[in-house]
Amino acid sequence: MTDTIDADANAASAPVYTVTQERKIVTAIPGPRSQELQARRTAVVSEGVASALPVYIERANGAILVDVDGNQFVDFGAGIGVTTVGHTEERVVEAAASQLQDVIHTLFTITPYEEYVRVAELLAERTPGNWSKKSVLVNSGAEAVENGVKIARKYTGRRAVAVLDHAYHGRTNLTMAMNYKAHPYATGFGPFAGDVYHAPNSYPYRDGLSGADAAARTIAYLEKVVGATDLACLVVEPIQGEGGFIVPADGFLGILQNWCTEQGVVMIADEIQSGMARTGAFFASEHFEWEPDLVLTAKGIAGGLPLAAVTGRAEIMDAAQPGGLGGTFGGNPVACAAAVAVFESIDRNRLLAEAQRIERTLLAGLARLAERYDVIGDIRGKGAMIAIELVQPGTGRSSKQPYPEAVGSLIAFAAERGVLFLNAGTYGNVLRFLPSLAVSDALIDDALQVLDDGFAALG
Repeated sequence: MTDTIDADANAASAPVYTVTQERKIVTAIPGPRSQELQARRTAVVSEGVASALPVYIERANGAILVDVDGNQFVDFGAGIGVTTVGHTEERVVEAAASQLQDVIHTLFTITPYEEYVRVAELLAERTPGNWSKKSVLVNSGAEAVENGVKIARKYTGRRAVAVLDHAYHGRTNLTMAMNYKAHPYATGFGPFAGDVYHAPNSYPYRDGLSGADAAARTIAYLEKVVGATDLACLVVEPIQGEGGFIVPADGFLGILQNWCTEQGVVMIADEIQSGMARTGAFFASEHFEWEPDLVLTAKGIAGGLPLAAVTGRAEIMDAAQPGGLGGTFGGNPVACAAAVAVFESIDRNRLLAEAQRIERTLLAGLARLAERYDVIGDIRGKGAMIAIELVQPGTGRSSKQPYPEAVGSLIAFAAERGVLFLNAGTYGNVLRFLPSLAVSDALIDDALQVLDDGFAALG
Protein backbone atom coordinates (compact mmCIF):
# COMPACT_ATOMS: atom_id res chain seq x y z
CA MET A 1 0.00 0.00 0.00
CA THR A 2 1.16 3.54 -0.68
CA ASP A 3 2.14 5.78 2.19
CA THR A 4 1.12 9.09 0.64
CA ILE A 5 -1.57 10.34 -1.67
CA ASP A 6 0.37 13.18 -3.32
CA ALA A 7 3.67 15.01 -3.09
CA ASP A 8 2.23 17.67 -0.79
CA ALA A 9 1.13 15.12 1.78
CA ASN A 10 4.50 15.18 3.55
CA ALA A 11 4.12 18.85 4.34
CA ALA A 12 2.14 18.65 7.57
CA SER A 13 0.64 21.94 8.68
CA ALA A 14 -0.54 22.89 12.14
CA PRO A 15 -4.34 22.85 12.33
CA VAL A 16 -6.15 26.14 12.88
CA TYR A 17 -8.96 25.90 15.43
CA THR A 18 -12.03 28.12 15.56
CA VAL A 19 -12.86 26.97 19.09
CA THR A 20 -10.34 27.14 21.93
CA GLN A 21 -9.17 23.61 22.68
CA GLU A 22 -10.01 23.63 26.36
CA ARG A 23 -12.60 22.35 28.80
CA LYS A 24 -14.93 25.04 30.15
CA ILE A 25 -18.14 24.69 32.17
CA VAL A 26 -20.19 27.86 32.73
CA THR A 27 -23.60 26.46 33.72
CA ALA A 28 -25.06 23.41 35.40
CA ILE A 29 -25.14 20.36 33.12
CA PRO A 30 -27.50 20.37 31.32
CA GLY A 31 -27.81 24.15 31.07
CA PRO A 32 -31.06 26.12 30.77
CA ARG A 33 -31.14 26.26 26.97
CA SER A 34 -30.41 22.53 26.73
CA GLN A 35 -33.23 21.89 29.18
CA GLU A 36 -35.59 23.93 27.00
CA LEU A 37 -34.58 21.96 23.92
CA GLN A 38 -34.98 18.71 25.80
CA ALA A 39 -38.56 19.63 26.60
CA ARG A 40 -39.23 20.36 22.91
CA ARG A 41 -37.55 17.11 21.93
CA THR A 42 -39.64 15.04 24.33
CA ALA A 43 -42.79 16.22 22.57
CA VAL A 44 -41.77 15.30 19.01
CA VAL A 45 -38.86 12.79 18.96
CA SER A 46 -39.36 9.06 19.50
CA GLU A 47 -38.18 7.80 22.87
CA GLY A 48 -36.46 5.01 20.95
CA VAL A 49 -33.85 7.57 19.91
CA ALA A 50 -32.04 7.92 23.22
CA SER A 51 -29.16 10.29 24.00
CA ALA A 52 -26.34 9.63 26.41
CA LEU A 53 -26.29 13.22 27.65
CA PRO A 54 -29.08 15.80 27.12
CA VAL A 55 -26.80 18.70 26.19
CA TYR A 56 -27.48 20.25 22.80
CA ILE A 57 -24.43 21.00 20.68
CA GLU A 58 -24.19 24.28 18.79
CA ARG A 59 -20.61 24.18 17.52
CA ALA A 60 -17.75 21.71 17.34
CA ASN A 61 -14.13 22.00 16.29
CA GLY A 62 -11.06 19.85 16.78
CA ALA A 63 -11.64 17.81 19.93
CA ILE A 64 -14.13 20.21 21.56
CA LEU A 65 -17.94 20.35 21.58
CA VAL A 66 -19.69 23.61 22.51
CA ASP A 67 -23.28 23.39 23.72
CA VAL A 68 -26.05 25.96 23.38
CA ASP A 69 -25.25 27.29 26.87
CA GLY A 70 -21.59 27.93 26.07
CA ASN A 71 -20.15 24.91 27.88
CA GLN A 72 -17.12 23.30 26.22
CA PHE A 73 -16.64 19.55 26.44
CA VAL A 74 -13.57 17.48 25.65
CA ASP A 75 -15.01 14.89 23.29
CA PHE A 76 -13.81 11.33 23.86
CA GLY A 77 -16.59 9.87 21.72
CA ALA A 78 -16.14 11.58 18.34
CA GLY A 79 -19.69 10.65 17.37
CA ILE A 80 -18.74 7.03 18.16
CA GLY A 81 -15.61 7.17 16.04
CA VAL A 82 -16.91 9.34 13.20
CA THR A 83 -15.01 12.63 13.49
CA THR A 84 -11.63 10.90 13.52
CA VAL A 85 -9.83 13.76 11.72
CA GLY A 86 -11.43 16.27 14.10
CA HIS A 87 -14.71 18.14 14.24
CA THR A 88 -15.24 20.50 11.29
CA GLU A 89 -11.76 19.78 9.94
CA GLU A 90 -10.87 22.66 7.63
CA ARG A 91 -10.18 20.75 4.42
CA VAL A 92 -13.19 18.48 4.85
CA VAL A 93 -15.46 21.50 5.26
CA GLU A 94 -13.93 23.21 2.22
CA ALA A 95 -14.28 20.11 0.04
CA ALA A 96 -17.92 19.55 1.03
CA ALA A 97 -18.82 23.23 0.58
CA SER A 98 -17.21 23.34 -2.85
CA GLN A 99 -19.03 20.20 -3.96
CA LEU A 100 -22.34 21.60 -2.71
CA GLN A 101 -22.01 24.36 -5.29
CA ASP A 102 -21.37 21.94 -8.16
CA VAL A 103 -23.44 18.76 -7.82
CA ILE A 104 -25.41 17.66 -4.75
CA HIS A 105 -27.09 14.60 -6.25
CA THR A 106 -27.59 12.77 -9.52
CA LEU A 107 -27.63 9.12 -8.34
CA PHE A 108 -24.49 7.25 -9.36
CA THR A 109 -26.48 4.38 -10.89
CA ILE A 110 -28.08 6.83 -13.36
CA THR A 111 -25.38 9.40 -14.18
CA PRO A 112 -22.05 8.78 -12.39
CA TYR A 113 -19.45 11.30 -11.24
CA GLU A 114 -15.72 11.34 -10.52
CA GLU A 115 -15.89 11.71 -6.74
CA TYR A 116 -17.36 8.23 -6.30
CA VAL A 117 -14.66 6.73 -8.50
CA ARG A 118 -11.91 8.56 -6.59
CA VAL A 119 -13.12 7.21 -3.24
CA ALA A 120 -13.13 3.67 -4.68
CA GLU A 121 -9.57 4.20 -5.95
CA LEU A 122 -8.38 5.35 -2.53
CA LEU A 123 -10.06 2.40 -0.81
CA ALA A 124 -8.41 0.02 -3.25
CA GLU A 125 -5.03 1.55 -2.41
CA ARG A 126 -5.46 1.63 1.35
CA THR A 127 -7.30 -1.55 2.33
CA PRO A 128 -5.07 -4.54 3.14
CA GLY A 129 -4.15 -6.99 0.40
CA ASN A 130 -2.14 -6.62 -2.79
CA TRP A 131 -4.74 -7.66 -5.35
CA SER A 132 -7.32 -6.12 -7.65
CA LYS A 133 -10.16 -4.59 -5.61
CA LYS A 134 -13.51 -2.97 -6.25
CA SER A 135 -16.00 -1.11 -4.05
CA VAL A 136 -19.63 -0.20 -3.67
CA LEU A 137 -20.50 2.94 -1.70
CA VAL A 138 -23.55 3.08 0.57
CA ASN A 139 -24.85 5.26 3.41
CA SER A 140 -24.15 3.63 6.76
CA GLY A 141 -22.23 0.93 8.55
CA ALA A 142 -25.24 -1.36 8.87
CA GLU A 143 -25.91 -0.98 5.14
CA ALA A 144 -22.29 -1.91 4.42
CA VAL A 145 -22.70 -5.05 6.54
CA GLU A 146 -25.91 -5.98 4.72
CA ASN A 147 -24.24 -5.55 1.33
CA GLY A 148 -21.09 -7.40 2.34
CA VAL A 149 -23.17 -10.38 3.41
CA LYS A 150 -25.31 -10.46 0.29
CA ILE A 151 -22.24 -10.16 -1.96
CA ALA A 152 -20.61 -13.07 -0.12
CA ARG A 153 -23.77 -15.14 -0.45
CA LYS A 154 -23.99 -14.44 -4.18
CA TYR A 155 -20.31 -15.25 -4.72
CA THR A 156 -20.33 -18.51 -2.76
CA GLY A 157 -23.88 -19.66 -3.44
CA ARG A 158 -24.15 -20.44 0.27
CA ARG A 159 -26.61 -19.27 2.89
CA ALA A 160 -25.05 -19.20 6.37
CA VAL A 161 -23.47 -16.18 8.06
CA ALA A 162 -21.14 -16.48 11.05
CA VAL A 163 -20.18 -13.76 13.50
CA LEU A 164 -18.28 -13.75 16.78
CA ASP A 165 -19.46 -13.48 20.37
CA HIS A 166 -19.59 -9.88 21.68
CA ALA A 167 -19.93 -8.51 18.13
CA TYR A 168 -22.00 -5.49 17.14
CA HIS A 169 -22.95 -4.85 13.51
CA GLY A 170 -26.00 -2.56 13.43
CA ARG A 171 -29.73 -2.03 13.90
CA THR A 172 -31.21 -3.35 10.62
CA ASN A 173 -33.06 -6.66 10.57
CA LEU A 174 -30.06 -8.72 9.47
CA THR A 175 -27.55 -6.90 11.67
CA MET A 176 -29.78 -7.16 14.75
CA ALA A 177 -29.57 -10.94 14.26
CA MET A 178 -25.79 -10.64 13.93
CA ASN A 179 -25.34 -8.68 17.18
CA TYR A 180 -24.33 -10.58 20.30
CA LYS A 181 -26.20 -8.35 22.75
CA ALA A 182 -29.95 -8.19 22.15
CA HIS A 183 -30.96 -5.37 24.49
CA PRO A 184 -31.60 -2.60 23.63
CA TYR A 185 -30.87 -3.08 19.94
CA ALA A 186 -33.26 -5.93 19.20
CA THR A 187 -35.72 -6.16 22.07
CA GLY A 188 -39.24 -6.55 20.69
CA PHE A 189 -38.24 -6.03 17.06
CA GLY A 190 -38.31 -9.65 15.81
CA PRO A 191 -38.63 -11.94 14.01
CA PHE A 192 -35.07 -11.68 12.74
CA ALA A 193 -33.14 -12.94 9.73
CA GLY A 194 -32.16 -16.60 9.90
CA ASP A 195 -29.01 -18.55 9.10
CA VAL A 196 -26.89 -16.41 11.43
CA TYR A 197 -24.52 -18.24 13.80
CA HIS A 198 -22.54 -16.89 16.77
CA ALA A 199 -19.12 -18.46 17.18
CA PRO A 200 -16.71 -18.06 20.12
CA ASN A 201 -14.23 -15.21 19.78
CA SER A 202 -10.84 -14.42 21.26
CA TYR A 203 -11.17 -12.46 24.53
CA PRO A 204 -7.73 -12.73 26.17
CA TYR A 205 -8.68 -11.00 29.42
CA ARG A 206 -11.51 -13.45 30.09
CA ASP A 207 -10.60 -16.67 28.28
CA GLY A 208 -6.80 -16.65 28.68
CA LEU A 209 -6.39 -18.51 25.39
CA SER A 210 -3.60 -18.10 22.87
CA GLY A 211 -4.57 -17.01 19.39
CA ALA A 212 -4.09 -20.54 18.10
CA ASP A 213 -6.24 -22.12 20.82
CA ALA A 214 -8.98 -19.51 20.45
CA ALA A 215 -9.00 -20.00 16.67
CA ALA A 216 -9.23 -23.78 17.07
CA ARG A 217 -12.28 -23.30 19.30
CA THR A 218 -13.92 -20.98 16.75
CA ILE A 219 -13.19 -23.31 13.84
CA ALA A 220 -14.55 -26.31 15.72
CA TYR A 221 -17.82 -24.45 16.22
CA LEU A 222 -18.02 -23.43 12.56
CA GLU A 223 -17.34 -26.95 11.33
CA LYS A 224 -19.63 -28.77 13.75
CA VAL A 225 -22.52 -26.35 14.26
CA VAL A 226 -22.65 -24.48 10.93
CA GLY A 227 -20.87 -26.73 8.44
CA ALA A 228 -18.19 -25.22 6.23
CA THR A 229 -19.93 -26.16 2.99
CA ASP A 230 -22.98 -24.07 3.98
CA LEU A 231 -21.03 -21.06 5.27
CA ALA A 232 -20.97 -18.01 2.99
CA CYS A 233 -19.01 -15.64 5.21
CA LEU A 234 -17.44 -14.98 8.59
CA VAL A 235 -17.82 -11.33 9.65
CA VAL A 236 -15.27 -10.13 12.21
CA GLU A 237 -14.38 -6.81 13.84
CA PRO A 238 -10.57 -6.88 14.13
CA ILE A 239 -11.02 -4.90 17.34
CA GLN A 240 -14.55 -5.22 18.63
CA GLY A 241 -16.28 -1.89 19.18
CA GLU A 242 -19.53 -1.99 21.13
CA GLY A 243 -18.37 -5.34 22.55
CA GLY A 244 -15.74 -3.51 24.60
CA PHE A 245 -12.69 -2.84 22.38
CA ILE A 246 -11.70 -6.48 22.64
CA VAL A 247 -8.32 -7.07 20.98
CA PRO A 248 -7.86 -10.68 19.84
CA ALA A 249 -4.82 -12.74 20.78
CA ASP A 250 -1.95 -12.78 18.28
CA GLY A 251 -2.49 -15.18 15.40
CA PHE A 252 -6.24 -15.56 15.89
CA LEU A 253 -7.37 -13.64 12.80
CA GLY A 254 -4.70 -15.03 10.48
CA ILE A 255 -5.58 -18.62 11.36
CA LEU A 256 -9.27 -17.92 10.74
CA GLN A 257 -8.46 -16.33 7.38
CA ASN A 258 -6.40 -19.37 6.33
CA TRP A 259 -9.27 -21.66 7.29
CA CYS A 260 -11.80 -19.52 5.41
CA THR A 261 -9.64 -19.51 2.28
CA GLU A 262 -9.24 -23.27 2.39
CA GLN A 263 -13.00 -23.74 2.83
CA GLY A 264 -14.12 -21.20 0.24
CA VAL A 265 -15.63 -18.94 2.91
CA VAL A 266 -15.49 -15.15 2.46
CA MET A 267 -13.91 -13.52 5.53
CA ILE A 268 -15.14 -9.98 6.07
CA ALA A 269 -13.45 -7.34 8.23
CA ASP A 270 -15.96 -5.01 9.85
CA GLU A 271 -13.69 -1.94 10.12
CA ILE A 272 -16.59 0.43 10.57
CA GLN A 273 -15.33 1.71 13.94
CA SER A 274 -11.67 0.64 13.78
CA GLY A 275 -10.79 1.83 10.27
CA MET A 276 -9.62 5.11 8.74
CA ALA A 277 -6.49 5.68 10.87
CA ARG A 278 -8.33 5.19 14.18
CA THR A 279 -5.84 2.61 15.55
CA GLY A 280 -2.57 4.02 14.24
CA ALA A 281 -2.80 2.04 11.02
CA PHE A 282 -5.14 2.85 8.17
CA PHE A 283 -7.09 -0.29 9.04
CA ALA A 284 -6.88 -2.24 12.29
CA SER A 285 -6.48 -5.48 10.32
CA GLU A 286 -2.92 -4.38 9.55
CA HIS A 287 -1.93 -4.74 13.21
CA PHE A 288 -2.64 -8.45 12.94
CA GLU A 289 -1.14 -8.94 9.46
CA TRP A 290 -4.64 -9.90 8.35
CA GLU A 291 -5.68 -9.42 4.73
CA PRO A 292 -9.45 -9.96 4.65
CA ASP A 293 -11.41 -10.77 1.51
CA LEU A 294 -13.81 -7.86 2.05
CA VAL A 295 -13.45 -4.72 4.19
CA LEU A 296 -16.39 -2.69 5.50
CA THR A 297 -15.78 1.02 6.06
CA ALA A 298 -18.03 3.76 7.45
CA LYS A 299 -17.98 6.20 10.40
CA GLY A 300 -14.68 8.09 9.98
CA ILE A 301 -14.49 7.84 6.19
CA ALA A 302 -16.19 11.17 5.42
CA GLY A 303 -15.47 13.28 8.49
CA GLY A 304 -19.09 13.33 9.68
CA LEU A 305 -21.03 13.03 6.44
CA PRO A 306 -22.96 9.80 5.78
CA LEU A 307 -20.89 7.39 3.69
CA ALA A 308 -19.91 3.74 3.90
CA ALA A 309 -18.29 1.18 1.65
CA VAL A 310 -17.74 -2.48 0.90
CA THR A 311 -14.31 -3.03 -0.65
CA GLY A 312 -12.76 -6.32 -1.61
CA ARG A 313 -11.42 -8.79 -4.08
CA ALA A 314 -12.63 -7.84 -7.54
CA GLU A 315 -13.89 -11.33 -8.36
CA ILE A 316 -16.05 -11.36 -5.21
CA MET A 317 -17.38 -7.84 -5.70
CA ASP A 318 -18.22 -8.57 -9.34
CA ALA A 319 -20.38 -11.55 -8.39
CA ALA A 320 -23.32 -9.18 -7.98
CA GLN A 321 -25.33 -8.72 -11.17
CA PRO A 322 -25.74 -5.20 -12.64
CA GLY A 323 -28.44 -3.43 -10.66
CA GLY A 324 -27.99 -5.72 -7.67
CA LEU A 325 -26.05 -3.12 -5.69
CA GLY A 326 -26.63 0.56 -5.05
CA GLY A 327 -29.17 2.90 -3.51
CA THR A 328 -30.59 6.37 -3.93
CA PHE A 329 -28.11 8.20 -1.72
CA GLY A 330 -25.20 5.74 -1.71
CA GLY A 331 -21.96 7.50 -2.60
CA ASN A 332 -23.48 10.98 -2.55
CA PRO A 333 -21.13 13.49 -4.28
CA VAL A 334 -20.83 15.77 -1.24
CA ALA A 335 -20.00 12.89 1.09
CA CYS A 336 -17.51 11.52 -1.45
CA ALA A 337 -15.77 14.90 -1.76
CA ALA A 338 -15.47 15.01 2.04
CA ALA A 339 -14.08 11.46 2.05
CA VAL A 340 -11.33 12.37 -0.43
CA ALA A 341 -10.41 15.26 1.87
CA VAL A 342 -10.31 12.86 4.84
CA PHE A 343 -7.81 10.60 3.06
CA GLU A 344 -5.70 13.66 2.24
CA SER A 345 -5.92 14.97 5.80
CA ILE A 346 -4.74 11.66 7.24
CA ASP A 347 -1.56 11.88 5.19
CA ARG A 348 -1.00 15.64 5.32
CA ASN A 349 -1.47 15.85 9.09
CA ARG A 350 0.34 12.55 9.75
CA LEU A 351 -2.63 11.24 11.64
CA LEU A 352 -1.35 7.67 11.86
CA ALA A 353 1.47 9.02 14.01
CA GLU A 354 -1.02 11.12 15.97
CA ALA A 355 -3.07 8.02 16.77
CA GLN A 356 0.09 6.31 18.00
CA ARG A 357 0.88 9.36 20.16
CA ILE A 358 -2.60 9.24 21.67
CA GLU A 359 -2.15 5.54 22.44
CA ARG A 360 1.11 6.19 24.29
CA THR A 361 -0.35 9.04 26.32
CA LEU A 362 -3.58 7.25 27.19
CA LEU A 363 -1.96 3.94 28.09
CA ALA A 364 0.60 5.61 30.33
CA GLY A 365 -2.04 7.66 32.12
CA LEU A 366 -4.43 4.74 32.53
CA ALA A 367 -1.62 2.53 33.84
CA ARG A 368 -1.00 5.10 36.57
CA LEU A 369 -4.67 5.02 37.48
CA ALA A 370 -4.66 1.21 37.54
CA GLU A 371 -1.91 1.29 40.16
CA ARG A 372 -4.25 3.25 42.44
CA TYR A 373 -7.64 1.73 41.66
CA ASP A 374 -7.99 -2.04 41.59
CA VAL A 375 -11.40 -1.80 39.90
CA ILE A 376 -9.48 -1.33 36.63
CA GLY A 377 -9.20 -4.95 35.60
CA ASP A 378 -7.87 -4.55 32.06
CA ILE A 379 -6.48 -1.83 29.81
CA ARG A 380 -6.55 -2.59 26.09
CA GLY A 381 -6.81 -1.23 22.58
CA LYS A 382 -4.72 0.43 19.91
CA GLY A 383 -4.24 3.99 18.76
CA ALA A 384 -7.17 6.23 19.66
CA MET A 385 -9.32 3.19 20.42
CA ILE A 386 -8.52 2.40 24.05
CA ALA A 387 -10.69 1.00 26.84
CA ILE A 388 -10.60 -0.04 30.47
CA GLU A 389 -12.70 -2.90 31.81
CA LEU A 390 -13.93 -2.35 35.35
CA VAL A 391 -14.43 -5.17 37.84
CA GLN A 392 -16.01 -5.31 41.27
CA PRO A 393 -13.87 -3.91 44.12
CA GLY A 394 -12.75 -5.70 47.23
CA THR A 395 -11.83 -9.09 45.82
CA GLY A 396 -9.00 -8.06 43.54
CA ARG A 397 -8.82 -8.21 39.77
CA SER A 398 -8.88 -12.00 39.74
CA SER A 399 -12.64 -12.12 40.28
CA LYS A 400 -13.35 -10.28 37.02
CA GLN A 401 -16.92 -9.64 38.09
CA PRO A 402 -18.29 -6.81 35.93
CA TYR A 403 -18.77 -3.42 37.59
CA PRO A 404 -21.16 -1.52 35.28
CA GLU A 405 -22.35 0.80 38.04
CA ALA A 406 -18.89 2.34 38.21
CA VAL A 407 -18.89 3.06 34.48
CA GLY A 408 -22.21 4.88 34.70
CA SER A 409 -21.03 6.90 37.69
CA LEU A 410 -17.76 7.87 36.03
CA ILE A 411 -19.47 8.98 32.82
CA ALA A 412 -21.93 11.16 34.75
CA PHE A 413 -19.17 12.60 36.96
CA ALA A 414 -17.02 13.48 33.95
CA ALA A 415 -19.89 14.98 31.94
CA GLU A 416 -20.71 17.42 34.73
CA ARG A 417 -17.09 18.59 34.54
CA GLY A 418 -16.83 18.86 30.77
CA VAL A 419 -15.50 15.51 29.56
CA LEU A 420 -17.57 13.13 27.44
CA PHE A 421 -16.77 9.42 27.78
CA LEU A 422 -18.67 6.43 26.36
CA ASN A 423 -19.54 3.05 27.82
CA ALA A 424 -19.23 -0.28 26.01
CA GLY A 425 -19.04 -4.01 26.61
CA THR A 426 -21.52 -6.84 26.75
CA TYR A 427 -21.75 -6.39 30.51
CA GLY A 428 -21.75 -2.57 30.41
CA ASN A 429 -18.52 -2.46 32.39
CA VAL A 430 -16.14 -0.96 29.82
CA LEU A 431 -15.21 2.70 29.60
CA ARG A 432 -13.99 3.54 26.12
CA PHE A 433 -11.77 6.36 24.89
CA LEU A 434 -12.50 7.21 21.28
CA PRO A 435 -11.26 10.77 20.71
CA SER A 436 -10.55 12.44 17.43
CA LEU A 437 -6.94 12.40 16.34
CA ALA A 438 -6.91 16.15 16.91
CA VAL A 439 -6.95 15.71 20.70
CA SER A 440 -3.79 17.06 22.35
CA ASP A 441 -1.78 15.45 25.12
CA ALA A 442 -2.80 18.37 27.33
CA LEU A 443 -6.50 17.59 26.79
CA ILE A 444 -5.88 13.91 27.43
CA ASP A 445 -4.07 14.68 30.69
CA ASP A 446 -6.86 17.03 31.72
CA ALA A 447 -9.51 14.37 31.01
CA LEU A 448 -7.53 11.75 32.90
CA GLN A 449 -7.35 14.04 35.91
CA VAL A 450 -11.14 14.35 35.84
CA LEU A 451 -11.31 10.55 35.60
CA ASP A 452 -8.93 10.24 38.56
CA ASP A 453 -11.21 12.48 40.59
CA GLY A 454 -14.15 10.34 39.49
CA PHE A 455 -12.50 7.14 40.68
CA ALA A 456 -11.72 8.78 44.00
CA ALA A 457 -15.36 9.82 44.34
CA LEU A 458 -16.44 6.20 43.87
CA GLY A 459 -14.96 5.48 47.28
